[in-house]
Amino acid sequence: MRYFKHILFLLCIITSFGTLKAQTRDIITLKKGWKFNKGNHPEAIKSNFDDSHWEDITVPHDWAIYGPFDKNIDKQVVAIEQNGEEVATEKTGRTGALPYIGEAWYRHTFSLPNFNTNKKAIILFEGAMSQPEVFINGQKVGEWKYGYAYFYFDITDYISTTQENTLAVKLSNQGESSRWYPGAGLYRNVSIIIKNKESIDQWGTFITTPLITQEIAKVNIKTRVSGKDLRLVTAILDADGKQVNSNETVQLFNNEFDQNIAINNPNLWSPESPYLYTSVSRLYAGNDLKDEITNRFGIRQIEYNQKTGFSLNGEITKFKGVCLHHDLGPLGTAVNKSALRRQLRILKDMGCNAIRSSHNMPSIEQLELCDEMGFMFLAESFDEWAKPKVKNGYNLYFDTYAEKDVVNLVRATRNHPCIVMWSSGNEVPDQWGAEGVKRAKWLQDIFHNEDPTRPVTVGMDQVKATMESGFGALLDVPGLNYRVHLYEEAYNKFPQGFILGSETASTVSSRGIYKFPVEKASMKTYDDFQSSSYDLEYCSWSNLPDDDFVLQDDKPWVIGEFIWTGFDYLGEPTPYDEAWPSRSSYFGINDLAGLPKDRYYLYRSRWNTKDETLHILPHWNWDGREGKTTPVFVYTSYDSAELFLNGKSLGVQKKNNDTKQNRYRLMWMDVRYETGTLKVIAFDKDGNPASEKEIKTAGKPHQIVLDTDVKTIKANGEDLSYVTVSVVDKNGIPCPTATNQLTFKVKGEGTYRAACNGDATSLELFHLPTMKLFSGKLVILIQSTENAGNIELSVSGKGLKKGNISLSSFK
Repeated sequence: MRYFKHILFLLCIITSFGTLKAQTRDIITLKKGWKFNKGNHPEAIKSNFDDSHWEDITVPHDWAIYGPFDKNIDKQVVAIEQNGEEVATEKTGRTGALPYIGEAWYRHTFSLPNFNTNKKAIILFEGAMSQPEVFINGQKVGEWKYGYAYFYFDITDYISTTQENTLAVKLSNQGESSRWYPGAGLYRNVSIIIKNKESIDQWGTFITTPLITQEIAKVNIKTRVSGKDLRLVTAILDADGKQVNSNETVQLFNNEFDQNIAINNPNLWSPESPYLYTSVSRLYAGNDLKDEITNRFGIRQIEYNQKTGFSLNGEITKFKGVCLHHDLGPLGTAVNKSALRRQLRILKDMGCNAIRSSHNMPSIEQLELCDEMGFMFLAESFDEWAKPKVKNGYNLYFDTYAEKDVVNLVRATRNHPCIVMWSSGNEVPDQWGAEGVKRAKWLQDIFHNEDPTRPVTVGMDQVKATMESGFGALLDVPGLNYRVHLYEEAYNKFPQGFILGSETASTVSSRGIYKFPVEKASMKTYDDFQSSSYDLEYCSWSNLPDDDFVLQDDKPWVIGEFIWTGFDYLGEPTPYDEAWPSRSSYFGINDLAGLPKDRYYLYRSRWNTKDETLHILPHWNWDGREGKTTPVFVYTSYDSAELFLNGKSLGVQKKNNDTKQNRYRLMWMDVRYETGTLKVIAFDKDGNPASEKEIKTAGKPHQIVLDTDVKTIKANGEDLSYVTVSVVDKNGIPCPTATNQLTFKVKGEGTYRAACNGDATSLELFHLPTMKLFSGKLVILIQSTENAGNIELSVSGKGLKKGNISLSSFK
């Protein structure tokens, strides 16, 4: 038996937007003022290099998302071993068919007139895709390899106080380096941190609580510093900004302070109540304040053991999680906090309580939002170890960089309350053989050394091999990717006493697309390169949601699941990875535009236990199917319901155990289509009508309708409003099959940023102000300027009444 009981007091550094000026340090986030050019420009490191003809951009930036889509970009002839393929075939959209391959340069100039010999400067990169080389004033400061890694360099000896400093960053993306769209560029924040030489080290604070009771939390804060004869004062504030306690110490242990602070009647962090405190740490030399850092944190207790599985704050908790790739659909990989917030709002409404960063390090913004909004987090590190999946992948750097990358991941993020588990790898080919076992232990030991409070998992797909080699037995948490038929055997053979569904389902569907006959099928393909939204189609290695539901419900030793995936992502268009055009995934519970597919409501009916769910599929516009069998499914939190077609009852269905699907879905398999109204009435446990819903056959598209997720946005040049566009007939009934070409115009203090319709086969460019509807909908992204004011969006299409919506931005 392996036992984990970890109580953690967690903090996260507040990242500034722009420049955070304090008495002791400046954090200069380099957002505006960048110059960018694609190509080979070795002279760009020089201060006198003429970059006037280069593109003006802001960072975060993804240079490849603007397209065009081209099937010849990174065309890979491979056999995907983790998918069970034995014969190499041509994969055309595997990395999104976007032009991410090649070399590019970024330049930025900055002045530090107040910098002196008592100061220290570091430059921090939160993600650079990929193989970044960093130059200051013509001198190479350093390089990194992994495009998902956080890293920093000390640039104290490279900067000038008498003239402008020139920062140049070279990035190089190779073909066959990824198996999904990796993005390109400085896609996460770049910051320069100016502080005193006597200061708190970068990522130098680690806070845990060795004791939590209802009455008190004992807080231990370890703070690494540079300098001698120092004094550290730490105050803790509650969510209202009121100080609850403080501690002062002068005792250093090998350049580290060790403080204990008590919090009476602590408010615990959880998905239901994500309570965050604030800590303020001030470092003094004598009476001189040398450094100050303000942090948010949470208090919570996690426990993994053989008897109860996983517990949070003493309560047995199942992971109701999703896997997320790092791209944000039409924005590409350029991180945007409002886009991430929208994703999490959608998932929260579904009842999701956990996120897995697949298959790489998460953004700081994502972790901050998960802290605030209440999501547990499985932070993953690698998709490859020493053995390759793709020719030019991380395997080239594993031996020299893996330890540094893990150390940076843990130190940069270990104080986020949301993180409850680390993952050292996903479906790595190293699962076979003794060398793989050694690598798994080596990585797990690094995680434990940097953070002894959280367990480590690996997403294993070669479960039989890991049973035989001891690979699975040594992990803190055995994670199974799919392989539902092996759960029982793994549970009996592995010593931990529980199993995590580290990756589940991989069911495929296209929003609003339905195929007949309705039947379960593996790797099913169609002439239109879409998948059926009856949610009965899956991949050769995977399964249907219902298969996982049974394990979650019937096996107390299954501690939860992380579904592949919460949202569609660019690349990996299985089952159409050998077809063109097809350039994004079909796995998402939500499509690439963030619009829910039918499957969203299947999960919501189980996971959201506070709100009712009642959803009918398919749509009811089937010209030419009159009299033909058109099954109707209802996803609902209720156990039974009655279906009516044009007022005639088609009978009552009740969830039962006849099949896995009958247990979780209400299905009327013999409905014959006729135009009109389809209505469902759901019953409560006593058999009384509790809720009803209906859908109607629509006429021709008549009017454009706009709806937005938020009506006010911040005037910071970054905030986004997502406007959903649909069309209705003359009676206001939605037209679910409309494919009209629309154009968009934005006026006022906002700009058109991008659009997406969720169609995996669409080759329309996201940044152009025109796009076709897909299954009657698309989404437009409006971005604020830096001026407060009104924003007007108008959407038009041939033969349609124009749609308009007003937004506003504020300072």
